[in-house]
Amino acid sequence: MRVLGVDPGLTRCGIGIVERRGARELVLIDCGVIRTDVDATLDQRLLQLHDELNNWIKRYKPDVIAVERVFSQLNVRTAMATGQAAGVALLLAAQSGAPIALHTPSEVKAAVSGSGRADKKQVAAMVTKILNLDAPPKPVDTTDALALAICHHWRGAGSKRIASAAAKERSRLKILKSKAKK
Repeated sequence: MRVLGVDPGLTRCGIGIVERRGARELVLIDCGVIRTDVDATLDQRLLQLHDELNNWIKRYKPDVIAVERVFSQLNVRTAMATGQAAGVALLLAAQSGAPIALHTPSEVKAAVSGSGRADKKQVAAMVTKILNLDAPPKPVDTTDALALAICHHWRGAGSKRIASAAAKERSRLKILKSKAKK
């Protein structure tokens, strides 16, 4: 399975592709940062982000696109820009037909490092170790995108199985209730 992790941002959008090989091995396929021109108009920046992210999706054909869930920040301008960039990523995921996964920053930190309060250095060290890299990818936006992809590999499949089992149980109970009424 191949997961595209997206750490949304309007100025710098981190992207990383991680593939599962075998039962446990995760492998870095590619990573990078999409940068937009800070002097360009908002619509042009969103279009540039759209075009470059779309190229990544077409090139690597991910099975799932994992995007960091935007959370309330003290700086409203930053939160808005992050939300706009996340919206572009979510739209492209929907257009590509790839399933979408949203993970919170603390969920990603916990999955990768074991603590939802891990700092950037701890997350970078664990991404480096998990993917068997010589050094942490730079800049940090790239590391965050890879952490998102790793998080989805480790938590996404389990969450999907739990949701599926819960849906089957609800269906079974519905059938039993229906039979009991007869």
